[in-house]
Amino acid sequence: MHDGVGPTDQSRSRRRTTLDPWDTEYPKDVWNARTLGITARGTVTIRFDSITRPWLREPAKKWARWRLSTGLTVESAVMGTKAVAAFDAFLDSSGAAVNGTSDIDRGLIERFLAYLHSHRAGQASHRLAVGQFNLFLLTVRRHGWITDLSSTAMIYTEDYPKESIRQPRALSEHIMSQLEDPDNLCKWPNSHHRLITRILIRCGLRISDAVALTQDCIVRDKDGAPYLRYLNHKMKREALVPIDEELEQAIVDHIAEIGYTGPTVGGSPVLFPCTRSGVNGDGHVSTHTYRTSLQRWVARCNITDEHGRPAVVSAHRFRHTLGTRLINLDVPQEVVRRILDHDSHQMTAHYARLSDTTIRRHWEAARKVNASGIEVTLDPEGPLAEAAWSKQRLGRATQALPNGYCGLPVQQTCPHANACLTCPTFLTTAEFLPQHRKHRTQVLQIISAAEARGQQRIVEMNTQVLGNLDRIIDALGDDRDAHPPTEPTGADHAS
Repeated sequence: MHDGVGPTDQSRSRRRTTLDPWDTEYPKDVWNARTLGITARGTVTIRFDSITRPWLREPAKKWARWRLSTGLTVESAVMGTKAVAAFDAFLDSSGAAVNGTSDIDRGLIERFLAYLHSHRAGQASHRLAVGQFNLFLLTVRRHGWITDLSSTAMIYTEDYPKESIRQPRALSEHIMSQLEDPDNLCKWPNSHHRLITRILIRCGLRISDAVALTQDCIVRDKDGAPYLRYLNHKMKREALVPIDEELEQAIVDHIAEIGYTGPTVGGSPVLFPCTRSGVNGDGHVSTHTYRTSLQRWVARCNITDEHGRPAVVSAHRFRHTLGTRLINLDVPQEVVRRILDHDSHQMTAHYARLSDTTIRRHWEAARKVNASGIEVTLDPEGPLAEAAWSKQRLGRATQALPNGYCGLPVQQTCPHANACLTCPTFLTTAEFLPQHRKHRTQVLQIISAAEARGQQRIVEMNTQVLGNLDRIIDALGDDRDAHPPTEPTGADHAS
């Protein structure tokens, strides 16, 4: 015994200092991510107090703990917890005689799905709740956290509500011209927020990634071209996006202006330090602060849409706008995907939509031939150009063919059943050459078989189709030879 401290006191002290944060946080009905040593950027707490049934709350906690331990975000854990809470609320309102997990079966699941539809139909949270509760059922069954769950307690693929087509959210050029006006940018009272806005517009970062930039964010390639380096928190990886010299200089000037060496991330000072400890507690401007300031700035500048109404602007719409701008400048979708650092082309396609003017430009540039292989021309400046374009656009949308386009007005009924290659309203371009060549091979086989069987009428009909195919292939092949596709250079494959 030394200095009056006995072995028992020492062991208690060791237990206090080595206590796992999960031991103290897990029993609570509200978890704090930072107490658990988890980096949280927006949502910090995970709540279980809205799940009133202990036999649901306990497996929900195990599920949340497991998801966090695998590296999923706090937001993901919260989404799952909310889905279980929705099921708990359904049980309250339904009056169903459910006293434990053994009473959960397919019949109850179907009633829950109907409950979600009546309360959330048309909302994004509808499909999300179905998906998250399905994950909950699958996970608790796999891990044995619930052992008496009925084998019929399942959610099937067809149970998911149909995913609505998400509308493009890019801001119009009418609005963007006002937002990018130097006079309006100068109306930002905060230099941090002004530069964040320029970065969002030019680089398409998520706001949570932009506010967390560090002062060593500019890197150069072997040719000296500047890039903005940032941490893509959603994908948990570092990413690069090319920037121009103007934005690079703005960042350099900003660093010189703040002269700040306070909070650091990875050993480098943050680019947008907060003078006080914000909600996030990570030393930089919070996303909430920027979003609030953005709305005030938009109102101060009187930004309006094409109809003179106050424009609806959000930080994330800058990301959609950049993607759409790039796509309409004919930047390949793979390049846009890399700039936005998406995992899939599907996500990039959601962000970046071709405008009608871009589609029209490509339509006018494409050489079109009819079923006889004769080139169809249309003066883009002629009086019928707009009408023809509108008809063609509708035709693409409502009368898509595997080997071309139907030139028939959509109000008319086609009298040529399955006879496009002998139809006077059929149009096609060089992009369909592979289909035409494949079709030609099939027609030759049909003719040979018909000749062997003595089916002269079939031979005559398909001989006409074969002749049209030969003329189409020759005409479109000559056009492709005159305008061969550009071979990608090594730079196109650089990562």
